[in-house]
Amino acid sequence: MVSLKPVTRENLEEVLALRVNEDQEKYVISNAESLSRAYVYFETAYPFAIYDDDTIVGFIMMGYYEVKRYYTLWEFMIDSKYQNKGYGRQALKLGLNFVKEKFGPVDIYTGVTPGNTVAKKLYESVGFESTGLLELGMEEMRLKQ
Repeated sequence: MVSLKPVTRENLEEVLALRVNEDQEKYVISNAESLSRAYVYFETAYPFAIYDDDTIVGFIMMGYYEVKRYYTLWEFMIDSKYQNKGYGRQALKLGLNFVKEKFGPVDIYTGVTPGNTVAKKLYESVGFESTGLLELGMEEMRLKQ
């Protein structure tokens, strides 16, 4: 069963060891960099390890972007060994539900690197739509509530 659990000192090393496929590295930052951002933005960042029962299969971080005053899917990755097994969609839905349960029915934004068609299709499959804005090298997408 897929679940999200906070990143803690007990699972930190496993989260840091997660890797995407080599051809996907240009689309995502490392989990170490994501967690350094979570540390700095500890009041508005919500990092989670993605589990299948007791096995860590990925990482997701939800957040609140104060500059634009909106909620975000900030970071998201599934380890290369666990891709194409349905974990991505399940974990994404859990992350979106976390925001909805914690903050109510709010729009959620994310960015996708142009060319990352796999991520874009996944985000579209749960209802994200492009806003038409390209900012900081990312195409902005929004999930309306």
